[in-house]
Amino acid sequence: MKALTITASVVFAVLVAAIAFFAFFPGDSVSDPSVTVAVSAPPPKPAAPPPAPAAPQINLPPGFGIAGPQQQGAPPALPQSAPGSPNAAPQQQAGAGQQGEEVKQTAALSGPAPPQGSPPIPGPPESESAPITLVNVPVEGLVEESVYGPLPKVAQNGARPIDIYARPSRYAAKATANEPPRIAVLVNGMGLSDGVTADAIKGLPPQISVAYGAYGRNLQDWVQKARDDGHEVLLQIPLEPENYPQNDPGPHTLLTTLPPDENIKRLQWLMSRFTGYVGITNQMGARFEQNQASLTPVLEELKARGLLFVDDGTSPNSTAPQVAGTLGLDFAVADVQIDALPSPGDIAKALAKLEALAKEQGSAIGVASAKPATVKQLTAWAEQLPGKGIVLIPVSAAVRSQRPS
Repeated sequence: MKALTITASVVFAVLVAAIAFFAFFPGDSVSDPSVTVAVSAPPPKPAAPPPAPAAPQINLPPGFGIAGPQQQGAPPALPQSAPGSPNAAPQQQAGAGQQGEEVKQTAALSGPAPPQGSPPIPGPPESESAPITLVNVPVEGLVEESVYGPLPKVAQNGARPIDIYARPSRYAAKATANEPPRIAVLVNGMGLSDGVTADAIKGLPPQISVAYGAYGRNLQDWVQKARDDGHEVLLQIPLEPENYPQNDPGPHTLLTTLPPDENIKRLQWLMSRFTGYVGITNQMGARFEQNQASLTPVLEELKARGLLFVDDGTSPNSTAPQVAGTLGLDFAVADVQIDALPSPGDIAKALAKLEALAKEQGSAIGVASAKPATVKQLTAWAEQLPGKGIVLIPVSAAVRSQRPS
């Protein structure tokens, strides 16, 4: 019995050992357990947007700030790339959005009435030296927005900048034998020095017109100050002189070597520097004004925009009189360069010549610089004109008085 028990224990132990062996060493008859893991690739990142193009480099002239003229209640119109630079924008015309209807002609102005919604134009003062309030600028109907900034234009009712922005005068018609001789004086070079400009505005009588160059700072503010004191304003643009480029009047000079469309782009850039001017006068330009092919498109542009042109008379071979006459442009040539020789004695001789021409012709135009000594002598001279029976008038009146009958 005892032997049977031992035998059963041995058999049980062998079975347990066999079961353990096959559990741990199954061989090839048993498949290995495996786990399948699905790994998904992360979604691709969205493509980054292309970098914004760098702001164009604006080829501003020395001393000119980036902000252009402002209209009341509107953000400033920033000039785009200067003509001739690699980033220059193409010439565009903003014809859409023009407003205004035909309005009746007012008795205060012999030309077209102001655009609808603009303030009335003041009538001529009782005397030429009397204080007068000129219209605030810009007048909306006379402004065209362009890629360079605001440009002058003729309003829908035909009103022109020369009509609306001029200082009114009783002597805008051709002088008759019974009327006193008239003298107009244009002071150039305004806006380049704040001190010189302020002194000229304060010292000069209001009948004297002033011309601002395109390269000054805060030009619109200075234009408004001049108009607040009764002065009408012109824009002085650089034209190619005889000895260019040794004598270079600025980076936007109109050149005989450029095609007409490029000169028009430069002209429009210059015209967009401020608003409220009646017309244009030249800075230098002896070579340019001799070249009729170059000058004609420029004067055509002025005519189309309702502006006058005053030639300063320094180019004896200028073709401007012939071109302006053909176009019917409001135009005049200055008779005397008052401070071409800057000594007080020479200026006095030039002013005496101007008086003599006015008596002989009925009217005469003189041009002068804004130099402090010249301004002081002009102011003292102007005070003596009433006693000589001579009337001092704005340049626009002298130009209009020379229109063909």
